[in-house]
Amino acid sequence: MSLDDLPTTIFGGGQSGAGATAADRHIDPRLDGEGSLQVQLDSDLQIGKAKVFAIYGKGGIGKSTTSSNLSVAFSKLGKRVVQIGCDPKHDSTFTLTKRLVPTVIDVLESVNFHPEELRLDDFVYEGYNGVMCVEAGGPPAGTGCGGYVVGQTVKLLKQHHVLEDTDIVVFDVLGDVVCGGFAAPLQHADQALVVTANDFDSIFAMNRISTAILAKAKNYKVRIGGVIANRSAETDQIDRFNAAVGLKTRAHLRDLDVIRRSRLKKATLFEMEPSEDVENAQQEYLKLARSLLNGTESLTVTPMRDRDLFDFLGFD
Repeated sequence: MSLDDLPTTIFGGGQSGAGATAADRHIDPRLDGEGSLQVQLDSDLQIGKAKVFAIYGKGGIGKSTTSSNLSVAFSKLGKRVVQIGCDPKHDSTFTLTKRLVPTVIDVLESVNFHPEELRLDDFVYEGYNGVMCVEAGGPPAGTGCGGYVVGQTVKLLKQHHVLEDTDIVVFDVLGDVVCGGFAAPLQHADQALVVTANDFDSIFAMNRISTAILAKAKNYKVRIGGVIANRSAETDQIDRFNAAVGLKTRAHLRDLDVIRRSRLKKATLFEMEPSEDVENAQQEYLKLARSLLNGTESLTVTPMRDRDLFDFLGFD
């Protein structure tokens, strides 16, 4: 059997077309709002005692850079960290591991989808400063749901007892896709953080992501934790938007060349040659990690309608 031979139900899709029902899809379409067809969390797949953070944001905004450096910051504070990349590109953890590691879907396919044949080191890789790295991967394009992949990843981690000794789990999630599959990490997370730049497209994506988080918050513990301003010298547009909808900026990473160079070196900022910019960026990530460990308040957010946001953003 190959990945392409699997029935669509393994990816949470079930039947399609007019004859499909909620029972076929193993979901309750009422739980996430009228018209919702989102995949629901298996109650046996609770992560446990670890604090769980999900990092979202517009595609290319720097979520993986943010996630990896935040994971290292947690580890520098003495925490045991697992970072889970939830993007078919499987490049979330390469600055930690110095390579593109096989995905959970890759290794499951290699054993004909018999997870009992897998060893822990088949899909979990130790990265810089002890951060444990997992790349969930994704189904072939156009054939399945990312929710299945996230679920299988958590299931494997639980079966191999990885999560029992974990303090922090960081989900690094694909772009600004807000479908049920890629919203699946929100079903595990305590808080979701949104990475944004000080521009129209990033803030537009942040507004839609906030709406998705609120939909999941109706039935799961996840709450909006705040904003990470990235690649931005100024934050005036972010600040205006935050004030209007109830968000707060938790960290601000400027558009520093050392961040670009760290990606080219396949390294986190904590491995770069010392400089004022490196030190400032490291301290910002450490400050963010400390605040999250201490417990930032969850925010009451009221996202805007698309047309209202279009009129709101910009200069007079």
